[in-house]
Amino acid sequence: MLLRMSTLFLRTLREDPADAEVPSHRLLVRAGYVRRAAPGGYTWLPLGRLVLDRVTQIVREEMLAIGGQEVLFPAMLPREPYETTGRWTEYGDDIFTLQDRRGVDYLLGPTHEEMFTLLVRDTLSSYRDFPVSLFQIQTKFRDEARPRAGLLRGREFLMKDSYSFDLDHAGLRAAYERHRTAYQRIFDRLGLDYTIVSATSGAMGGSASEEFLAGSPVGEDTFVGCTACGYAANTEAVTTPPPPAGDLHAHPPAETHDTPDTPTIESLVGLANARRLGGRSDWTAADTLKNVVVSVRRPGVPQPELLVIGVPGDREVDLKRLDAVLSPATATLYDWNATGADTAVDTGVTAGSTTTAGSADAAIPAAPELVRGYLGPQLLNKLGIRYLVDPRVVPGTAWLTGANEPGRHAVNVVCGRDFTPDGTIEAAEVRAGDPCPACRPGALTIRRGIEIGHVFQLGRRYTDAFRVDVLGPDGKPVRLTMGSYGIGVSRAVAAIAEQHHDERGLVWPAAVAPCDVHLVAAGKGPQAEAAVELGGQLAARGLRVLVDDRAQVSAGVKFADAELLGIPRTVVVGRRWTDGYVELRDRATGERVELTVPELRDRLGGPARS
Repeated sequence: MLLRMSTLFLRTLREDPADAEVPSHRLLVRAGYVRRAAPGGYTWLPLGRLVLDRVTQIVREEMLAIGGQEVLFPAMLPREPYETTGRWTEYGDDIFTLQDRRGVDYLLGPTHEEMFTLLVRDTLSSYRDFPVSLFQIQTKFRDEARPRAGLLRGREFLMKDSYSFDLDHAGLRAAYERHRTAYQRIFDRLGLDYTIVSATSGAMGGSASEEFLAGSPVGEDTFVGCTACGYAANTEAVTTPPPPAGDLHAHPPAETHDTPDTPTIESLVGLANARRLGGRSDWTAADTLKNVVVSVRRPGVPQPELLVIGVPGDREVDLKRLDAVLSPATATLYDWNATGADTAVDTGVTAGSTTTAGSADAAIPAAPELVRGYLGPQLLNKLGIRYLVDPRVVPGTAWLTGANEPGRHAVNVVCGRDFTPDGTIEAAEVRAGDPCPACRPGALTIRRGIEIGHVFQLGRRYTDAFRVDVLGPDGKPVRLTMGSYGIGVSRAVAAIAEQHHDERGLVWPAAVAPCDVHLVAAGKGPQAEAAVELGGQLAARGLRVLVDDRAQVSAGVKFADAELLGIPRTVVVGRRWTDGYVELRDRATGERVELTVPELRDRLGGPARS
C-alpha cells in the first residue's frame, strides 16, 4: 500500500481543538485521524480508519483462535427482548429509543445479550451442539449525559462483544479462561500496559467479573493494587475488612451535649477534645459517625426512596461505589435546598462535612425529626428509614454522632445497642494505605485507568429469562449457562494514543500504526520523485508506506507532521540522496542512522508483524 500526502484526504492542525480535554482527543484530531461529527460521535478519516481496522483485525484473529464464530446483528433492536429481561427499564435514560411509523418501540443496541441468547435458543437444541462461542464487532450506542474525552466516552462506539454458551458451570469457567487469556494476547499485541482487576457486574448481571484497565491519569476508573500480594480491583469492587465486634455493654450510656458552631467534622472534633466530651481528649474524625442522606431512584418507580448511609467521619461517600452496589438503581445526594436550606448541595451528615452544613432548622419534610448537620442514626428505625452502614460500623463500636437536635451531638452511641442498621454497604471512599482485603500485611495503592475490556460469568440470568433449554445426554432438558466478554475497539485506539505519545505527537506501536514507514522528501531537487519511487519499491515488498511528496511545503513542516502522525519509522530522502544515502529515524527512540537504499531495504524487511 502506498499513500501520497499530496493526494491524501488529510489536514493536520497546529492548534488543539477547543473541546479537547485529554491527549488522545487532542492528538487524534490534530493529526487528522478523526473529526467530530456530533457530540459523542466521530468520523474516522483515512489514516484513522487504517488504525481502527488494524486494531479490529487483531481482536478478530484472537477471537477466531479460541473458536469464536463471527456474526453481525442489526443495531436497531426490538423492545420486547429487553422488556423480558427488565433492561428496557433498567437502562433508563442511558439508551436511545425510537418508534417506527407504526408506533412500535425500538432501541439502538447498547449491548446484545438478549439477541445472542434468542439466536442460540432458536437455532440449537441438543447438548451435542455445545459448547459454542459467538462474537460480533459492531457499533453500539449509549446516551451519555455528558460525552467527553473524544473516543474515550462517546455516544457511538465500536465494540467487540462475544458470548459463550455451555451446559454447566465447569464449561463456563473454561470459556471464561479462554477469553481472559485471549484478551491478554490482544492487549499485548496492541502494545497496551494494562492491569486485570476484580470488578462489579452492574446491569450485566452474573457472578465473576473482571476488567482490563489501561493505566492512564485521564482514566475514569480508579483501581487499587496491593503492596504485598497480587490483589487488584476496581474501587467499586473493593471490600472493607471489618473490625471484630465489641461488647455492647462495655460503654457508658449515651450522652447528649451542646455543640454549637460545629458545621464541619474538624470543628466538631476540635470542640469535643477541648471540652473532653465523654471524658476523652483524643477524638479524631474516624471516631465520628457521618450520616449521608441520599435519594434512590429505581427504574420504573416514580417515587425515590430516602436512604441514609453511615460512614466514619474521616470518609466521604463515593457515589460511584454506591451506584455499583445499588445497580440498577441510582443514588443522588438528598437536595436539602428543596426544604429551604441556604445551600443547594449538602452531604446531609452528622456534624456537617468539609462544606457548610447549612441552616440548623433545615429538615426532611417526611422526617422532620432529622436535622440537617446534626443527623444521628438513633431514630431511623422508628421512622422507617432504611439505614445502611460502612463495614467498619460493627456491633459494639461507639461513636460521636448527631443527636437529631439543632446544635447538639451525642457520645457513646453504640451500634447494636442505641441503633441497629438494616445492613452494611460498600459506599465509603477507598484511600491509599487502606488494608488489603486479600492479605493481612498488605496496603492498597490507587491508580487510574481506562476500561478497555470486561469479562463476565453471566450464569443463567438471560437463559432463565428466555427459558433456553436443550436436550441433555440423558434426554432431560438442560438450562444453558453464559459468559459475556466485551472489548471497546474504538476506545482501545484512544487508550493506545494515551499511552503512546509525547510532546510532539503520537507514537504508534508498529502493530497498529496506519503505515509501517513514512517517507519525507526534504529538498527542492529530485527528492520528491525519488521518495515516491522508493515508496513504491517498499510497498512492493509488502510494507504500508506514506510518502510526503507535497510541493510548496517546507521540510520543517513535513518533519513536524511526521512526528505528529507518529508512524514508527521515518525515512528522510534529503540532500545526500544523490550520494545514495537516506536517513532512517525511529519515532519511539529518536535514533537516527544513515543508510544506503539496499541497507534500508534490509533493515525494513517485509510487513510489520504484531
